[in-house]
Amino acid sequence: MPQAFQPEVLTFLATRRSASALTLTAPGPDAAEIDVLMRLACRAPDHGKLTPWRMIVLESAAKTEFAARLEALALGREDAKAAAKLAKLKVPPMGVAVVARPQLSEIPEWEQLLSAAVVCTNLLYGATAMGYGANWITDWYAYDPDALKILGLEAGERVAGYILMGSPGEAPLERVRPDPQTLVSRWRA
Repeated sequence: MPQAFQPEVLTFLATRRSASALTLTAPGPDAAEIDVLMRLACRAPDHGKLTPWRMIVLESAAKTEFAARLEALALGREDAKAAAKLAKLKVPPMGVAVVARPQLSEIPEWEQLLSAAVVCTNLLYGATAMGYGANWITDWYAYDPDALKILGLEAGERVAGYILMGSPGEAPLERVRPDPQTLVSRWRA
């Protein structure tokens, strides 16, 4: 495919911000838009063509049930703090759990995990480019073995992130960004 200068993409990247998950309201992406987002997500770099990830769409009643089961898990442990952290999952109208599933391969596991992270980035950027608010989160339920069972993960799988989406209830705030001059060096022989 020929490549062309796309200044609008550069502007998008320079101004992109994550929306607070707690401010995301309905509507979220519809079925056709979700299909587009899934195709965009699958364009992640994938050394060895292993597809070391998969996606679980969380929407409507199924998302509500998933959050309720996580809440029951937290409250069963008498962990009100963990239950309260579920608000970021409950409020947005939809989300996608990106699951890293490294394959046995000569491709290092680290590269495969990075590929799953790019799937998260593609979903985040794609939803934002569609005009939705989006936020990439992880919390206790991205790491807790019992929560992962509720999500339906198999042995060796991990949550790379939950990408939560909806209509932004307020403009995302800008935050302090790092100064590239303090982070970039040039290797010299």
